[in-house]
Amino acid sequence: MTPKLFTRRTALGLAGTAVVATTAVACGSSTKDAAAPAASGSGGASTAPVPVKLQLQWVAQAQFAGYYAAVDQGYYSDEGLDVTIVEGGSDIVPQDVLSTGDVDYAISWVPKVLGSIEKGAKITDVAQIFERSGTTQISFKTKNITSPDQFAGKNVGSWGYGNEWELFAGMQKDGVSVKDVKLVQQAFDMNGFLAGDIDAAQAMTYNEYAQVLETKNPDTGNLYTAAELNVINWNDVGTAMLQDAIWANSEKLADAAYADQTTKFIKASIKGWVYARDNPEKAADIVVAAGSQLGQSHQLWQANEVNKLIWPSTSGIGSISDTAWKQTVDIAMGTKNETGATIITKEPPATAKNTTFLEAALKQLRDEGVDVDGKGFTPLTVELKDGGA
Repeated sequence: MTPKLFTRRTALGLAGTAVVATTAVACGSSTKDAAAPAASGSGGASTAPVPVKLQLQWVAQAQFAGYYAAVDQGYYSDEGLDVTIVEGGSDIVPQDVLSTGDVDYAISWVPKVLGSIEKGAKITDVAQIFERSGTTQISFKTKNITSPDQFAGKNVGSWGYGNEWELFAGMQKDGVSVKDVKLVQQAFDMNGFLAGDIDAAQAMTYNEYAQVLETKNPDTGNLYTAAELNVINWNDVGTAMLQDAIWANSEKLADAAYADQTTKFIKASIKGWVYARDNPEKAADIVVAAGSQLGQSHQLWQANEVNKLIWPSTSGIGSISDTAWKQTVDIAMGTKNETGATIITKEPPATAKNTTFLEAALKQLRDEGVDVDGKGFTPLTVELKDGGA
């Protein structure tokens, strides 16, 4: 199966800025792996597959390994879907692309979409793929920063673009306002941090944190180690917000055909994530073949760390925890940025989430014997190489 991919980028660095340049890219083909979940064939072989577009929130990388695996292993085609993955970038807002009808589904963080919903976007979280947040704030141990209350007076990095709210919530929980720190606009890399311009930098567990660990310390000539870093994890602080979810068009969900398609899309996507859990090395290879600019060891690290955000699943992959949803909404309503604004000003509508289609997909998968809970999940120990090669 050769995944179809629309890409909107030129050549990128490790996490460089994307620009719009639509081209077609094909990854290497493969047959279904023997360790993969069994296909249901519920899409029907006699009917033409339904074309479906999925908008990612960033470029090809193992953050989205499950979707690439679902294409590569034929899980979408098993459900009668012909899925094209559309890459994102710094100038792409997935929920906007979904709202305008240019794609059928999108991947985005919940707090970012809640703001769009309050502004009128008719979209719904139909599967909360990431159960845990992957956002951290990291610093060198020489800075002696181990908690948000120690950010006061420091150069604190933030990407902005809706990625800053867990950081702001963590600071405000510890009595530190945004005005108490020197907020540094952080690029989507770790250059400012490594140069010493940022005391505490934003870093995803699956990407920027690894960028540091695959860089040589000029003082030693060896790669930096975890022992040289302090990591503040927002899951531990209590200000984590829900991140990667599958979003659908709220109004179209009332249409029987789109509703059925949504269940099938979720089911196949979950199979892809189960494959990525059970075959992380192969999943990383699939994403590399799809055109990722990240190196092999970095990609495997990313696949492994993303798996930790999903597995083990408390109630089945894609389930939306009421507690985590409430925490995300409360932070979105109560945390202020440097201008005093919040993400949203009122509770989101009931249509902001809907687990009906997920529950149907999970039932089918459990009936087929697919492990959608991953209680026995054990992560790998990944050795990063210089530059993530």
